[in-house]
Amino acid sequence: MTFDEEHWQARLDELRAAHRVPGAALAVLTGGAVHELASGVLHRGTGVPVAPGSLFLAGSMAKPYTATLIMQLADSGALDLDAPVTDVLPGFTPPGHEAITIRRLLSHTGGVTNDFNHDTGRGDDCLARYAEAAAGVPLDLPPGAAFSYGSLGYVVLGRVVEVLTGLTWDRALRERLLGPLGLEHTVTLPEEALRFRVAMGHLGAPGHDPEPAPAWDLMPRSVAPGGRIIASAGDIARFARMHLDGGLAPGGVRVLSAESAAAMRRREVDSPDEWTVSAAAWGLGWSLYDLGGVPGFGHDGSAVSQHSYLRVIPGAGFAAVLLANGGGFTGLYDELIPGLVAAVTGVRMPPPFAPPPVPPAIDLEPLLGTYRREGVAITVFRAGDGGPRLRYAFVDDMAHLSPPLESALVPVSRSASRAVFAATGGPYGEAHIPVVFVTLPGGTPCVYVSMRATPKVS
Repeated sequence: MTFDEEHWQARLDELRAAHRVPGAALAVLTGGAVHELASGVLHRGTGVPVAPGSLFLAGSMAKPYTATLIMQLADSGALDLDAPVTDVLPGFTPPGHEAITIRRLLSHTGGVTNDFNHDTGRGDDCLARYAEAAAGVPLDLPPGAAFSYGSLGYVVLGRVVEVLTGLTWDRALRERLLGPLGLEHTVTLPEEALRFRVAMGHLGAPGHDPEPAPAWDLMPRSVAPGGRIIASAGDIARFARMHLDGGLAPGGVRVLSAESAAAMRRREVDSPDEWTVSAAAWGLGWSLYDLGGVPGFGHDGSAVSQHSYLRVIPGAGFAAVLLANGGGFTGLYDELIPGLVAAVTGVRMPPPFAPPPVPPAIDLEPLLGTYRREGVAITVFRAGDGGPRLRYAFVDDMAHLSPPLESALVPVSRSASRAVFAATGGPYGEAHIPVVFVTLPGGTPCVYVSMRATPKVS
């Protein structure tokens, strides 16, 4: 089907304004061509408009880029995905390190903690120093026991790239991936971003126009392989096109083997929480989607005040990228992207997560208590009226990110393997966010919030 650019520009403008998103960029890959649309302003204080090619902080969208670099090294024979990470980084020796493999870090099953936001400065040695510090952080889970999303493992993978290439992660990304793909509107460092129109993040209460955030980026350079890519929507779509084309860049230059491109979107582990980013499972760097029986892949990203989405449907040769710099970005995504996907590909995406009209009865007593991992403490308790509530607090190196968040819990479903609740009023204006309770192999109870497993400690 042809892409009606005029219609989708009007739809983007309408929904962006309705959801009080200051600025947004949309890129659509269909029929082999990338269409770029822009709406709103990069910064409400300056009024500079978003334009095609404008850069946004895309947060965890960095992970598939780092995974691609790792798979390039596997293609060259420099790396065995099933070997312990210590084969490359002898000093990375947290408890159980013998079972922490490259593959497990790629698929978020390495057991490493997930919010170790450790700032090791701006120097080119920041990843080396981060990996050294991370070796002393206890694991959240036994390696291979379960999926738990996060960035620490990807920072370690970034350090693996540095050791095997002799380049910083930033330079390896430029020379081995961005350059061959012609991605001229993708950078990793703030001083590089200054060459372009760049979005400022915005924060504020839902239902109100957000104000410019107090800082452009709250994440240190040391976490970049898992949490900082600065890119235009069009460039992210072109990166996805390379994966759709089996690792080929425009002009037929091979960036990645067809086997590795396929392996990255092959199911490695099921997701206990298939709602937060719509992922039914995870591959090697990619979220995997089940769109009514139609397979898809992609990734989401958040930089606290800026947000990114990538949805790819291989069977249709289709990709959509949405970038936003604050406001009700979840509502913008929910109203824009499913309609776009249906109109262009005929594929129906699942509805947004929400509790049923009549919530089921779930015994809360076994779930009450404190859950703890590096950077986060979660408390499940009864409110004064007896209803279940959850308090989510950033601690340790993450304590500066936000004051504690508290939500009511609404029962959604109960099975032999998990109990699912909806937390009302998410931090970014979501109506509901999933909270999933499971028992890990070995008998440890844990709770998943934002796809991160947090073990129960009391």
